[in-house]
Amino acid sequence: MTGEKIIYSKRKHKVPFKFSILIPSWNNLSMLKICINSIRKNSHFYNQIIIHINEGSDGTLEWVKEKGFDYSYSKLNIGVCYAFNAAASLADSDYLLLIDDDNYVLPDWDLYLWKAIEEVGHEWFSISATKIEPRKTFNPCVIAPHSFGSTPDDFNETALLENYARLEWHDWNGSNWYPLVVHRKIWDLVGGMSIEFTPGMYSDPDFMMKLWQAGVRYFKGVSKSRSYHFISASVRRVKKNNGRKQFLKKWGMSNSVFRKHYLRMGTPFTGPGT
Repeated sequence: MTGEKIIYSKRKHKVPFKFSILIPSWNNLSMLKICINSIRKNSHFYNQIIIHINEGSDGTLEWVKEKGFDYSYSKLNIGVCYAFNAAASLADSDYLLLIDDDNYVLPDWDLYLWKAIEEVGHEWFSISATKIEPRKTFNPCVIAPHSFGSTPDDFNETALLENYARLEWHDWNGSNWYPLVVHRKIWDLVGGMSIEFTPGMYSDPDFMMKLWQAGVRYFKGVSKSRSYHFISASVRRVKKNNGRKQFLKKWGMSNSVFRKHYLRMGTPFTGPGT
């Protein structure tokens, strides 16, 4: 952060929202358009869309203004931690839904998240959708490899919509990955995303650890709530913070230990942790 102010723009809304969807975007307009199109096309509920525009030199700012979305804007790239926090300050719903701009959400994704929230019966949760990805990575929580395209140019939306529901998976432990929903009270309690992790490496597990320290034990990934994740390469364009070292120094344990022994990341969901 270099003293550049953040600009905020919000409309007056007459209809209540189920979720406030927070989307940071850094000069990734073609992907952002796919993401927002999928939210409008495939959501069950009427949701608030809030975009934080980092830099926006590719026309993102003009496009967001033209479409009339709520947004925050920084002239420079201030990273995802500030971006999520800025967008969250414009939220009308009590349910904050964090998502990266390189996701295409699939039909009724938000309905399945809401059903999972209703099953919990309280506000102390972190609940994620399940991502489908075009290639296999270290992440045990995603359905992969199932490629329906890696860029906006080769994206096969028709094939994805015809086949995504046939991919067998299970509810899983850990949450952590976006799309992810938390209650505003819990977000406020732990102070949102930790800006010391700017531009954002390891800010996700740090947020999970803050929830754990605050008493959250319900971390669930919902199999039926799905998105297609293009695995955009935005992080390659930025000078990374040493998040692994920061996490270890801050919490006195490695992220891998936290993921495996506390969150039980990716294992079949059997109930809240202890």
